[in-house]
Formats: sequence, structure tokens, C-alpha cells
Amino acid sequence: MSEMTPSAPAVRADEWAARQAAQAGGFDAIGARYDESFPHKDGQVACTDRLLETLPAGARVLDAGAGTGLPTARCLLDVGCTVTCVDFSAEMLNLARTNVPEATFIHADILDLPDDPGQYEAVTAFFSLLMLPRAQIDTTLRLFHRILTPGGRLALAMVEADVDDMPIPFLGHWLRVTAYTRAAWRAVLAEAGFVVEWEDSRTYVPELAAPPEIQLFTLCRRV
Repeated sequence: MSEMTPSAPAVRADEWAARQAAQAGGFDAIGARYDESFPHKDGQVACTDRLLETLPAGARVLDAGAGTGLPTARCLLDVGCTVTCVDFSAEMLNLARTNVPEATFIHADILDLPDDPGQYEAVTAFFSLLMLPRAQIDTTLRLFHRILTPGGRLALAMVEADVDDMPIPFLGHWLRVTAYTRAAWRAVLAEAGFVVEWEDSRTYVPELAAPPEIQLFTLCRRV
């Protein structure tokens, strides 16, 4: 394994549970303000549209870190996909139940998802992996690889930077975030068993008090 994706360090279960509870609590408090702060999701929609071009009718899709269900789960459901929304924030998942009631909902940490091979033709993870440390991102990508069908697609969005589990203020709350440079992110995906088929980057300026960011959108195929 390369230096870019080291083996996950030993983390006490209680420490990890406390960390994730704090992360989820931040999103519980933010709630609908997230969509108010990030109303323009053209990059996310474009990546989802690219994904849909590759999927069979009625594809099973896991929306990992579904948030409010908008726009991704809504777009997928509208074209006939079967969608499972997972999120560690109970409040975000409640908003998703209102916005996309046709979906199936799982209130859980992504890392606690059932590890059954070939469950989904696609996984979407828009800005959800950046809530994990790098070692756990590697673990999650390998989980995604196992639960996808052969040749299944993975659509992702990250923010471009070089930080690992860094605390930042976000809409009045402190969250821990991780990001990669573009080249490092490609290498992480390749090591987890994915081929990049399409990518895009966009500068985004949030509506509320948050700094501009470079958003990276990637569509991958499981190999």
C-alpha cells in the first residue's frame, strides 16, 4: 500500500463514536440551512447526469451521505432508479424523507453499511467523504468497491485542498474535514480499484458566510 493511503490507525471505538456523533450533531443543527448556503449545485447535477448515462433502467443506487435528498436522490428517483439514502445526521435524513419519500432510508455511519457484494449498480457520495479522515476514506472506498456490481459506477464530489481531518468553522459549527490535491485524489481512487471516466472542477462561492472553494466532481468505474 502506498504512503498516500496508509493502513487505518488504531482508533478506540468510543473515541470514533464520539467524533462521529459530533460531526452528525453539527449537521443536525445546520439542517435546512445547508441547502440555503449551497443552493447552486450545477456541478453535482452535471455529475449525476453523466452517471445516469451509464446506468441500466431501474438501477439500484446508494446515495451515501444523502443529506436532504436534493438534488441527487430526487434526480435518480425521477428517472426510475431504486435509491437508498444513508446519512449519519437524523435531521438531514428527516428532510430527505420529506423531499424524496420514495427512497429507502438508513440512519447510519457510512462505515457501518452492510458489506454485501454486488448490492448496487452505482454509489453517489457528494461531499460526504470529506467528513472522514484519510485512512477511513480509503476504507470507505474499498467498501464501495465491494458493494458495487462489476463495472458499477461511483460518482463523487470533494473539495480540493491538502488537509486531513482538520477542524473548520462551518455555518456556526465546528466540523472536521479532509481534502486532497487533484493528483492525490486520482491516486487514492486508483488504489481503491476505480478508473476515472470523467471529471470536472468548479469554483464555488457559498451564499452565506463561507470561503470560496474548488469542488472536484469525479465519475469512476469499478474494476
